[in-house]
Amino acid sequence: MISKLTGIVDSTGDDWAVIDVGGVGYQVFCSSRTLGRLVPGEATSVVIETHVREDHIHLYGFIDEGERDWYRLLTTVQGVGSKVALGILSALSADELVQAVAAADKASMTRAPGVGPKLATRIVSELKDKVAGIALGPVVVGGSDGGAVGGATSDAVSALVNLGYNPSQALGAVSHAAGKLGADAEAEALIKAGLAELGPKELRS
Repeated sequence: MISKLTGIVDSTGDDWAVIDVGGVGYQVFCSSRTLGRLVPGEATSVVIETHVREDHIHLYGFIDEGERDWYRLLTTVQGVGSKVALGILSALSADELVQAVAAADKASMTRAPGVGPKLATRIVSELKDKVAGIALGPVVVGGSDGGAVGGATSDAVSALVNLGYNPSQALGAVSHAAGKLGADAEAEALIKAGLAELGPKELRS
């Protein structure tokens, strides 16, 4: 099973790249975000997800493990195959995916080719709790700059969970707060804004 390729980018296409590893060219299918980082003639290293079937072997390449983790997560949803998952990863960054799922933002999901309203609803519904776990757990999800989900966001979600809110509630509130306050908001501000969103609902219950 191939899990990583390191070599020279031989060529690229609309949704694929050929990586030359010791004189052997491997075709890998990629999101547009990964393809944008692959320059013909330059060295690269891509994380690989290998799919083996009776009639073919397909390699899917990702610029980092975070993008691959999102691919794996998305393909757990019925109706999301490899092509659709790569389309979603091309249309939305990891941070945008976290916020879209947490806020049940189906419109954002439909920006991806092959994702209609029904499938978008299924994606945000089935992944809500899983995405909350990603925000809190050790899994690092590649952000728009290839890094992890913002540390301030993760810290704020963790703080709200420690106060007794479930992960889905905490992630949803912090995601909404981050959308209002901007990407540079600090954890303390996100916690306060998150509590402001959760407070009235909790008081009514």
